[in-house]
Amino acid sequence: MRVIIEKNYDDMSLWAASYIRDKINNAKKGGPFVLGLPTGSSPIGTYRCLIEMYRRGTLSFKNVVTFNMDEYVGLSESHKESYHTFMRENFFDHVDILKENIHMLDGECRDPELECRDYEEKIKSYGGIDLFLGGIGADGHIAFNEPYSSLSSRTRVKDLTMDTKIMNSRFFDGDISKVPSRALTVGVGTIMDSREVMILANGHSKARALRHAIEDSISQKWPASALQEHKRAIFVVDESAAGELSLDTVRYFL
Repeated sequence: MRVIIEKNYDDMSLWAASYIRDKINNAKKGGPFVLGLPTGSSPIGTYRCLIEMYRRGTLSFKNVVTFNMDEYVGLSESHKESYHTFMRENFFDHVDILKENIHMLDGECRDPELECRDYEEKIKSYGGIDLFLGGIGADGHIAFNEPYSSLSSRTRVKDLTMDTKIMNSRFFDGDISKVPSRALTVGVGTIMDSREVMILANGHSKARALRHAIEDSISQKWPASALQEHKRAIFVVDESAAGELSLDTVRYFL
């Protein structure tokens, strides 16, 4: 495990984007670089940095294949709060990624279980995820793998906790009743199969979850703690998110 502690959100976003850029640029020629992507507030800064790198000509996404983590059940791709819309507005529409290389779960699919199985097979068809970028919830969830999710889980339908709905209600006019109650999400096991996993965490609200993920025992109560057993896991955090880590832990990683 690596923990990168940067002074603030902008610095951690630039570090993460620079790492992703170098991985893409150094990927083996002839094969795609497979990138797992999240939504939410944490990755927006990283996406902005990646877009700027593309505009400056130091990065291209033509040889990148993406798989997003999740999508709400029942929202159309065109819904303003769907993750399809989020990704178009915050990333895909601003870089040269090929449309056919973008993979996202369909929240309006007729057979959610089949959709989830097919998603796992698509990932396998590309040889797996090279780097999965993600965030961490205040309760330790990654993607929509809520507390007490199986740490070997695969892509599936998941009921959302009240805490998650309250947190996400800010995107739905502050109205919890408008937040979908279920989502399609990759599993913890799906994420763990990736060759590398990078988790972003910023702000004091993530400090407790980060402490449990890094310092405490592996537990289904804190799904992100499963990454302690990943061979190449990186947490990229700002000083506020690192606020509950022990002094010895902070000194070690600095």
